[in-house]
Amino acid sequence: MRIGQWLGFVVLIVSLYILWQIRQLLLLIFTAVVLATAIGKLVQRLQQSRMRRALAVWLSLVIVVGLLIICFVLIVPPFIDQFEELVKLFPAGLSRIQQVINWLELTIVGPYLPNIPDINNLIRQLQPLGEILLGQAIAFFSTGFTAALEFLLVIVLTLMLLVNPQPYRQVFVRCFPSFYRQRVEEILTLCGEGLGNWTVGALIEMLFIAFLSGLGLLVLRVPLALAHAVLAGLLNFIPNIGPTLSAVLPMAIAFLDAPWKAIAVLILYLVIQNVESYWLTPTVMAKQVSLLPAFTLVAQIFFASFFGALGLVMALPLAVVAKTWIEELVFKDVLDRWKQPSS
Repeated sequence: MRIGQWLGFVVLIVSLYILWQIRQLLLLIFTAVVLATAIGKLVQRLQQSRMRRALAVWLSLVIVVGLLIICFVLIVPPFIDQFEELVKLFPAGLSRIQQVINWLELTIVGPYLPNIPDINNLIRQLQPLGEILLGQAIAFFSTGFTAALEFLLVIVLTLMLLVNPQPYRQVFVRCFPSFYRQRVEEILTLCGEGLGNWTVGALIEMLFIAFLSGLGLLVLRVPLALAHAVLAGLLNFIPNIGPTLSAVLPMAIAFLDAPWKAIAVLILYLVIQNVESYWLTPTVMAKQVSLLPAFTLVAQIFFASFFGALGLVMALPLAVVAKTWIEELVFKDVLDRWKQPSS
């Protein structure tokens, strides 16, 4: 290899190392791009009614912030009151569990499993886990200031990208060789369309999950049905893990009313998630963004391992963009044009 080639190779390695070190910052920038793209869809709709872009941007922000405030009011205050009630009734819930265990021990499984531990032994065994969780909670709150700064950075970047996105796009395009810049513009347009389509699909799924969850909880007469429904819709943004988390609180609250209701809530959420996984997601996402289920799961594991919790949340948008670049750059521009050399 020539000196210039070696120098280029060294520069490439150093660049990759620098990108790896600032990967969290890059993920925050990507999060801002996703938010700006999603809100930009609403801005475009408003601009179609002959509204100036500046006014459309601010009106879109007012709509988004208003919806977030409504969700916050619907979820947080009722859950705070219900959590206080859970704390007060926790001993009663433990005694109820102990009664169920005693009934099972005496009537059904006693002759076969005589050594079922009582609830006090179970609590003592879970004490180390409680200490670990407490330590994790303290560590979580200790990083709250950093998380607040990162959140503020994402909001500021989102506003900048919304107001005038073209200069930032041009800077990114100029990072590529001149002969490939037009192609990069086309790929960026496809990425924007993919993210916009994914946003529409995700909103449809969230509304579907929220509606069915609220309807089912109302039929079961579980308290705070509307708050649980909104939370289920929001957590559905995180595939596979979010739906599981959304079932915990309604099950706990339903158990205080009647143990059978907790089981009914679990069955309800399992049915809703199976309908969403096997019918809604293939139908909606196949039209919006063609992501295979296995590819989605692998993307979640991959990006969560490299970027942490935020990587898990942004796994699907990252997968959409990665899929677009791989299809256009690797498949169409390299592999499809790779001809076998003539012998």
